[in-house]
Amino acid sequence: MLLGGIRYLLPVIEAAHRMGYYVITADYLPGNIAHRYSDEYVNLSIIDREAVLRAAREKEIDGIMSFGVDPGVVSASYVQNMMGLPSFGPFESVCILQNKDRFRAFLSEHGFNVPEARGYSGVEQALADASRWTYPVIVKPVDSAGSKGVTRVDSAAGMEEALRHAAEKSISGRIIVEDFIEKAGCSSDTDSMSVDGRLAFTSFCAQRFDEKALNPYTPAAYSWPSTFTPEQEAYLASEIQRLITLLGMKTVVFNIETRIGTDGKPYIMELTPRGGGNRLCEMLRFATGVDMISAITRYAVGDPVGEVVQKPYDGHWAEIILHAPCGGRFTKLEIDPALRPNVVQTDLWVLEGDAVGAFGGASDAIGTLVMKFGSAEELESAITRQDDWLKVTVDNC
Repeated sequence: MLLGGIRYLLPVIEAAHRMGYYVITADYLPGNIAHRYSDEYVNLSIIDREAVLRAAREKEIDGIMSFGVDPGVVSASYVQNMMGLPSFGPFESVCILQNKDRFRAFLSEHGFNVPEARGYSGVEQALADASRWTYPVIVKPVDSAGSKGVTRVDSAAGMEEALRHAAEKSISGRIIVEDFIEKAGCSSDTDSMSVDGRLAFTSFCAQRFDEKALNPYTPAAYSWPSTFTPEQEAYLASEIQRLITLLGMKTVVFNIETRIGTDGKPYIMELTPRGGGNRLCEMLRFATGVDMISAITRYAVGDPVGEVVQKPYDGHWAEIILHAPCGGRFTKLEIDPALRPNVVQTDLWVLEGDAVGAFGGASDAIGTLVMKFGSAEELESAITRQDDWLKVTVDNC
């Protein structure tokens, strides 16, 4: 059973079918694209863990996960543990990882580098505490992904609007405020995998943003390798291993966000027990040949994982998250012929005349470009001057 119906489930369904598994997808939106490709669809709320458990028992499933679908991770873990299915780890540990204020508290308790942070049950409670913060801060829901509800606040005057925005995007209504960690170089947001509690494959990337976007904190591109030094990557890998050992996590694909602060400290910002959105596992399969999607799909139903080992990047890779400069109707995508040899795959999800939104979150993406370059210099030049060779045209922009 796969919770959710988004596009990022398609490679999981493809892998499952290739290995002969029957796939049930579940959410409350029957029109979602993944349901067209699964063998069966169940209509339910994926955040209602008891409803998911009832459906899982009724369908006599052999495994469940919420790959790339953050709201379903807790329910998937609940079902894994209640039914004795292959689990990613203890339910309580998954709950910690899926709740930003509990996660920050856990990091602090165990001596990890962590920004000052505090969770609040609502807007008024957070406003009453606003004087304690030194700005800038980041305000976000404790339980959302895809940059939904995230705002950087540079003064007390902006707090109320940011808090209300975060509360609207939170499933539970809880909000977290934390010190803004200024980063040195690019932050990283990419996938890694543990097997039987040991990090078997670890990756770091360079996460890029579009400062002109409606939400400038929504990732707009990724590139591999990262901008971290080998020493920084080794430290972070060691801390990630320490964290998953403390939590008792088992065989899991993790989406992990890290950064190096201008204070020189490496930080684990997020570590969630699911594959990331934005095709990150697919990108790593392009770049290294490591197939985490097939491995975690096999594990989820109790079959042997197969080989998951650390492999180097075969060249310099980038993923561009295609998005519109404003809301309107999509007209066309233009790529300069000089860059076309670097385009490994174009995955465009809209047609001419389709309505598109401004780039306020991951759900506003309209496609991806997979690109490969011969050197870091070529990649950096292309990714930092996208306006020169890449254009998404919308009718009223």
